[in-house]
Amino acid sequence: MAQVTIYIANELESQVKAMATSLNISISKFISTTLEQKMQNEWSHSSRELAGSWNDFPTLQEIRDNEGKDTPRETF
Repeated sequence: MAQVTIYIANELESQVKAMATSLNISISKFISTTLEQKMQNEWSHSSRELAGSWNDFPTLQEIRDNEGKDTPRETF
C-alpha cells in the first residue's frame, strides 16, 4: 500500500479528524474511502435498479399546469 503526503488547511484537517472520529475510523481510512468514492465512474447497482421505477412521474406539461399565474409587471 502506498503512502502519500498531502498538505491541507488547518480547518480542513480539523473537519477530517472530526468526521473520522465520528465514524470511528482512522483519518487514513476516511481519506482513502472518500477518494475511492470520488473516483468511481459508474452508478452503483442499487442506483441502476431504480431506473424506470417511477411510473407516475409527472410530465413537464403536468408540472407547468400546476404553476400559478404570473403577477402583472409594473408599468413605469
